[in-house]
Formats: sequence, structure tokens, C-alpha cells
Amino acid sequence: MNTIETQTYKVHFNSKGYDELNRYIKHHHFSKIFMLVDSNTHDYCWPAFMSQLETNLIIEIIEIEAGEEYKTIDTCVGVWNALSELNADRKSLMINLGGGVVTDLGGFVASTFKRGIKYVNIPTSLLAMVDASVGGKTGVDLGVVKNQIGVINSGDMVVIDTSFLETLPQNQLKSGLAEMLKHGLIKDKAYFETLTDLSKLTLNDLDDLIYESVIIKKTIVTEDPNEQGVRKHLNFGHTLGHAIESYFLDSENKNQLLHGEAIAIGMILECYLSAELLNFSKKDLEHITKAIHTIYESVHFEDKDYAPIIELLKFDKKNEHGNINFVLLEAIGQPKIDCLVPNELIVEAFAYYNRSIS
Repeated sequence: MNTIETQTYKVHFNSKGYDELNRYIKHHHFSKIFMLVDSNTHDYCWPAFMSQLETNLIIEIIEIEAGEEYKTIDTCVGVWNALSELNADRKSLMINLGGGVVTDLGGFVASTFKRGIKYVNIPTSLLAMVDASVGGKTGVDLGVVKNQIGVINSGDMVVIDTSFLETLPQNQLKSGLAEMLKHGLIKDKAYFETLTDLSKLTLNDLDDLIYESVIIKKTIVTEDPNEQGVRKHLNFGHTLGHAIESYFLDSENKNQLLHGEAIAIGMILECYLSAELLNFSKKDLEHITKAIHTIYESVHFEDKDYAPIIELLKFDKKNEHGNINFVLLEAIGQPKIDCLVPNELIVEAFAYYNRSIS
């Protein structure tokens, strides 16, 4: 696969990616390399990655716990302290080997340590490959509220090695697929349809689909790097999806949802809102609902869940002047930003979702 160039860095794939990474490390004369991993990627991805790395530099490993609940400032403090204790300086390189938690948190740590050191992302989950690999968003959660603290600062390179997907369980693959489905809904109906027919997809197909998702996101981010307009399209499904993810993360009587699982629900809900407010096709609403239910396990919402989820919407990063701004669809491939939605219609959307699983 050809390298994808953004305005500030390049996304390389598979074996070519390691060639470029080794060339990059040799060229920059770094003082030391720090590798951020989590407990999973240390065991399942680090040995394969190290077999491709060609350097005589000292490599220090910093390991964090795996899971969204560890994407916090407290974890950042631990990593900053480790960097300091291991004598990291401004000529150090940080390599983030992991899923979205590792790349988001690692990018934020690198961007702020000594006012910024260089970093490279090696995404190991499907979600991180198609989402965190492009755009330069870094950061952590504030309590259970998603991505409240962070900066937009791209690393110097991304290497996507799709062989790491073989280490993932099915639910993690499906979590990443949700972001790809979103790319189809906001940009390309044919791409969405291809993704929903999983029975015909092979691993080789997945390489090409990942590539296409990265291109879609890259095109949007290039046009609007600081999320003032069209980049907001990428938040489709996320206004309610993030609130649902946070609510389930904080509820003792709920099973935690993976990011993509929550976003899949958010996309159904926001397609319903689109049908009610923007005349989005009811036929497409039903088709999308059925397709998502075919891929993801359903979740039943109770009346008592609605108010706390709606309360969490006030933390959404798109909000302005006290308004909760949704990204909705006028049609597949035609998103509309800054849509205001009354709370009673959000409750109706949840009722629609519950009906769709009964």
C-alpha cells in the first residue's frame, strides 16, 4: 500500500513502514528511545515490533495498564515521572505501541514533556489504525468524561502494521469497525455497504478498507485541522455515543462498553434524530439499524438511564454557548453540523432503539 501523506507527517504501511521508521531514527540522532506499551501490547505486539527495529540506541519500556479507565491524568503523571527518572531529554523519541488509549495518552505525554518531544505512533488495534492514526488529537479523559484534556499535535510518523490485528479478539475488531462504518455514513454510501457485508470480506480486503478509511479521515482533517467546520463530521455518532460510553463506564450495574460498541449505538440514535429533524430517509434509517444490529450485540436502555446520559451531553467538545451541537445526516454522505436537538426527541431516539431490538 502506498504511503499516505498529511500536511505534517506520513502514514506508512506494513514492511515499508519499518524501513521508513529505521531510516527516521538513524537520521535524527536521538539520545534514547522510550516505548509506551500497555500490558497487552507488551506481551503480544512488542516482540514482533522489536524484531523489525534496527538501532543501537538504549530503549526503555514504560508500561501502563490496559483499558479506557486508565486513560487519565494520573496515568500521565506516572509516565512523566518514569521519563524523568529514566533521564529523558528533549532529544528523546517516544514510540507509542498500542491501541487508542496508548496513542492518545502517549501523544499527549510526549507533546507536553519538556514542552514537547518527538513521537511516533504504532497503532495495534483496528480502532487506532483508522481513527487515532490521523489528525493529531491527543489527550485523556477527565473522570469518566471522554477526551476532555489534550492538545492537537501530530507525531512525526505513523506505522500501520495490519498483522497486529491477528492478536485482537473479535469484540476489539468490531469496535474499530464502528469508526469505519461512520466514515462510510458521512462520506461514501458504497463504502458503508461494503463494510456491512462482512461475510464476503477477507483479510486482504481489510487492508484495503483500512487504507480507504485513513484516506477519508486524512482528507477531512487536511481541510479543517483545528475542527472549526467539516472536521466535526467525524463526530457523527459520538455525541450520544461518548455519553453512553461514559455512563456505562461509571455505572456499577452496567457492563462497560468498548468505544466502538457505544458509537454503534450512537449512530443508530443519531440516524433516528436525522430522520426526525432533517428528513433523512426512513428506509436508510431502518437499513442502517438492521446492519448495525447484525454486527453488534444490543443493549437495552431503561427509563432511568436517559436523564444521566443526557446530562453527560453537556461535556461534548462541540458544544458552544451552552448549546449541545449534534452532527446529523441529511442523507448518507451528507452530514450537517451544529444541529440542536430537544431532550424529548433524544428520549424518543432511545425508545426507537429499544423497539428495534425487541
